[in-house]
Amino acid sequence: MLAKKYDIVLPEQDENGLLLNMQQWHEDVALLIAAQNGIDQLTEAHWQFIYALRAYYSEFNVAPPMSLLCRKQGIDTNCVQKLFCNCLTAWRVAGLPDPGEEAKSYLSAM
Repeated sequence: MLAKKYDIVLPEQDENGLLLNMQQWHEDVALLIAAQNGIDQLTEAHWQFIYALRAYYSEFNVAPPMSLLCRKQGIDTNCVQKLFCNCLTAWRVAGLPDPGEEAKSYLSAM
């Protein structure tokens, strides 16, 4: 079991693997969620993106244009796909709450 490997308790998630309470997120939780989603290691580029995503959400309470966050990080505008496979996985690893059906469709398609 992954939680034992990381020696943490995973906060409660919804049926889509999104945290119910984003305040319970911390880097160890991110590592566990990443592993559950097939990402074995979070690099500096992953962490930069995760913190940029959390900051954008904290300020605007919506999902950002992902290519905008990539550009702001000074990396390829397809960085999300390269780092997380899709935007919804990035959202999960960042510990952000359910963004709503329309946004989930957008995040899943990207």
